Amino acid sequence: MSKPRRLAATSSARRDWPALGKRLLGLALFILVLGLLIALSRRLDWQELLAALRGYRTSTLLLAAATAFASYALYSCFDLIGRAYTRHRLPLWQVLPVTFVCYAFSLNLGAWIGSIGLRFRLYSQLGLRPSVITKVLTLSLMTNWLSYIGLLGVVLTLGLVVPPAGWELGLPGLRLLGGGLLILLLGYLLLCAFSRRRYWTIRGHKVYLPSLRMGLLQIVLGACNWALMALLLDILLPAQLGYPAVLGALLVSAFAGVITHIPAGLGVLEVVFIALLQQQASIGVLLAGLIGYRVVYYLLPLALAGLGYALLEMRAKRMQQSNQRKQTALDKP
Repeated sequence: MSKPRRLAATSSARRDWPALGKRLLGLALFILVLGLLIALSRRLDWQELLAALRGYRTSTLLLAAATAFASYALYSCFDLIGRAYTRHRLPLWQVLPVTFVCYAFSLNLGAWIGSIGLRFRLYSQLGLRPSVITKVLTLSLMTNWLSYIGLLGVVLTLGLVVPPAGWELGLPGLRLLGGGLLILLLGYLLLCAFSRRRYWTIRGHKVYLPSLRMGLLQIVLGACNWALMALLLDILLPAQLGYPAVLGALLVSAFAGVITHIPAGLGVLEVVFIALLQQQASIGVLLAGLIGYRVVYYLLPLALAGLGYALLEMRAKRMQQSNQRKQTALDKP
């Protein structure tokens, strides 16, 4: 093998090592979550779980549904930041349904299907160029995860997440981690305010930098959405847990879900909540609240998003047919 080929092969192998390490870590965590779920199922009082599920009042479920609606409505505004940044001219009544559909599918089936695949398909049908869609997608994802970083930083710094006994990373370590996350977020805002360069290419993906005003709006919108998700859980879980503990457990479970790459964080959410909060409430009652959360925040919106996606596809088909008829009429002598 020639020297350039050997160098290329070596470089490719080096690039593959981080990806392989991430896959192995994800697999190890998946196996760990599966083992913990099996162990928890043996300790679960099924009668208690069923009694807790039957015990929900209609008013409680309606309040939970209203909170879920507010969260989805807020998240549907994320793409409006990209709309303002790119100055594309799609009206609100087209942008909001697309974002809603993408979010519901992303939560249940993963980001590659929802956030990425459906966004490109639906926005392309509405006439946006791939470069514009990329900017909208990037800013929407950044809105979600930058606000997550800030909110998690605040929660950890204030000591609202209390690790179970035996964890090597105790409360002081979590406070230190929270401070680091807040410094990272502050660095982002400083870049928004003062950087002359407005995008970077990271591993083939362009990361776009908005203005400071847009950056602050990203953090506020995203943080409010995470807060509403925690509020929904707080409504369905036992009152003695308290909102701060529920918010902390939600943020930790989201991080674990990203690492494991399990669609909808299935099992990860349950393991984290039970591990962090089982000293304050029984497993059956906790699991009942988490089941209710999955139904209200995941499954019902997915059903609506499926219907919405079908309507968007039908509308796009009608637009294409109308454009073809107009083009045919113009081509006639």
